[in-house]
Amino acid sequence: MGMIEALPATLPGKMDRRDAALPHVLLVLDQFPKSLGGGERIALRLAGLLPRYGYRVSILTFFIHPESSVHKTPPPCPVYVLPLQRTYDLKALRGAFALKDFIEEQRVEIVQTFFESSDIWAGFVVKSLTGAKLIWSRRDMGILRTRKHHISYRLMAGLPDRVFAVSEQVRRYSIEVDGVAPERVQTVYNGLDLHSRATRRVRAAGQILITTVGNVRRVKGHDVLIQAAASVVRRFPEASFSVAGEVLEPEYFAELQGMVRELNLSGNFQFVGGVTDVPKHLATADIFVLPSRSEGFSNAIVEAMAEALPVVATDVGGNAEAVEDGVNGFIVPAEDSAALAEAICRLAGDAELAERMGLEGKRLAGERFTTEAMMRQITSAYAALLD
Repeated sequence: MGMIEALPATLPGKMDRRDAALPHVLLVLDQFPKSLGGGERIALRLAGLLPRYGYRVSILTFFIHPESSVHKTPPPCPVYVLPLQRTYDLKALRGAFALKDFIEEQRVEIVQTFFESSDIWAGFVVKSLTGAKLIWSRRDMGILRTRKHHISYRLMAGLPDRVFAVSEQVRRYSIEVDGVAPERVQTVYNGLDLHSRATRRVRAAGQILITTVGNVRRVKGHDVLIQAAASVVRRFPEASFSVAGEVLEPEYFAELQGMVRELNLSGNFQFVGGVTDVPKHLATADIFVLPSRSEGFSNAIVEAMAEALPVVATDVGGNAEAVEDGVNGFIVPAEDSAALAEAICRLAGDAELAERMGLEGKRLAGERFTTEAMMRQITSAYAALLD
């Protein structure tokens, strides 16, 4: 296929006629990094689910890190690589026609993009050179955008046939900042398979474990959590804190380690690295905290709710759409370590309140954030576009 190369391990055997006739959805991602983020994980999950709903799926990306988990655990569909480092040089022009040919040869009917280069560059190619429908998956509040991205999104606001926003806050951002027509933007919450989940918390007598899940980056606000932890430990000396996530910003991680030492928290605070089984990790905790400075919508919050954990989260992005303040947890202002500490202390000092909020969170997760609800919305949108 010229510039586009397939990962051989992901290619299926010969398709029968029925599979070949299914509507073909192409998921386009900027990259598969060494540590997969929420966007990459949801794309892989979607690729595994769509065949059950009558769609054929492929993934195309511009780069795969040599140590990415997609090399170790083969994805659930064919994966193709169109190697691009820039989207504005001669190679990118050749790549545009290679993508056009691929879409036509593979009879792709819907292209769903994730992240900036995929939205803008691949989206432009899809709409200008092919007849496929285009869906943008918007997952954040523009935190990673450059000025060039902001301008491009405004100029290309009429490009997508549909925009899937991961929360109502992201939906409003797409309409008000990007300028996408409101009727084209719909909120599709990430769904989890909650059926097999059960509360398996193991609590040592007299101890409280407060945890957060998120790769170590400044936007995740781990420094605010450390400041709050110092206040919590003064009131609850046996309280311990853990951060589960890969280190993506080493300088920031070094800063965090220094804060832990300076605040005498070495015996109460630990970084456990990336975890492969998030529910199992959460099941050992008593309280979940998300101190982010910016979010689109946090999968980790829903996973914590599914494990019946009360949640303390900052009032950014879609956090308040999952956490009802005073019902299944507390919403606090971003950057406010005192408010974060106070909310944690309320839960740490009232086991009955913490349990009641945790159970309410589990109920809400089962109502709002299921795989079935997510796929019903996505496939309904697909069907409407194909009509």
